[in-house]
Amino acid sequence: MKKRTWSVIIVLAACLVVLAACKKSVGTPEDNATANENTETDAEGEEDTSEEEEVKYKFGFSGIDMQNPYFITLESAVKEGLGDEDYRMITKDPGSDPDLQNQQIQEMIDEGIDAIFLSPVDWEKISTSLRALKDAGVKIINVDTQVKESEYVDAYVGSDNQAAGYLCGKDLIERCPDGGNVLILESTTMNSVNDRITGFEKALSSAEVGFEIVDRADADGQFQKALDETKEMLDAHPEITAIMCGNDQIAVGAITALNLAERKDIIVYGIDGSPDIKKELVKKDSVVAGTVAQSPIHMGKDAAKIALAILKDNEYEPETYEEVYMINSDNVEMYGVDGWQ
Repeated sequence: MKKRTWSVIIVLAACLVVLAACKKSVGTPEDNATANENTETDAEGEEDTSEEEEVKYKFGFSGIDMQNPYFITLESAVKEGLGDEDYRMITKDPGSDPDLQNQQIQEMIDEGIDAIFLSPVDWEKISTSLRALKDAGVKIINVDTQVKESEYVDAYVGSDNQAAGYLCGKDLIERCPDGGNVLILESTTMNSVNDRITGFEKALSSAEVGFEIVDRADADGQFQKALDETKEMLDAHPEITAIMCGNDQIAVGAITALNLAERKDIIVYGIDGSPDIKKELVKKDSVVAGTVAQSPIHMGKDAAKIALAILKDNEYEPETYEEVYMINSDNVEMYGVDGWQ
């Protein structure tokens, strides 16, 4: 009897082991997400070299912050643009830290990348890495946010950021013909944001009535900092008409601050055309006036094609500017709210 009991226990234990092993493969594809076969990354966005194979091309990808959905989408579009090429992509996440970005780029150089897709955290501090990349013979495809020393760059792919800011300013003039007080949330280390704010201010300067920028703050492109800075500026300047934000991630912070303060009398502008802001635009009581859209999908695909052209010694455009356009409550349904355009 005892022998039979032990036999049953052993069988049951074996079944439990099998079930535990099988459980990893159940559920939806999202539950069992696997890395792109051409991408080598670890949990922190760094390469896993445990089973490295020879490939024709090795690319690096360094976005400003890989927790930002914009740069996640941009990276995915680059991979799609590379298609069936024999390549490996090394992606590292600087997390908006310029010093970490420089360190990670040196690691990529040491790992033997042929080209890099680069959006600098700080358009000036990245110069150290630009020189190191050039010395190593690595091709530089500057994407989305420009570097200051553009002579090191082989190609730039981005949006006309001054035009994007200008569209926000013109829309504000049309919505508020009597003028008003404006707050600005910027990010001074990002040239793309600087250009957007410049375009916005140029538009306001053309208004026949007065718009006054009563305060501005550097949000560093971060949601939490944008939220905190908006709270402080609202306390200091309660009579506000609009808030201009350098990108949509900053805009989400400003919107959150306005909702917490129960201020529905202030309108917000962002730039990116992100799903988060488009979802706000379909709400009847939203404070969002609009977002000027750029397309990380088109940008990433074009950057990939240009990188391949450079490596294959084919002709390519050294500068590519993607179209920008205003998305508001009147046309948001045309673009959809669940993804990027």
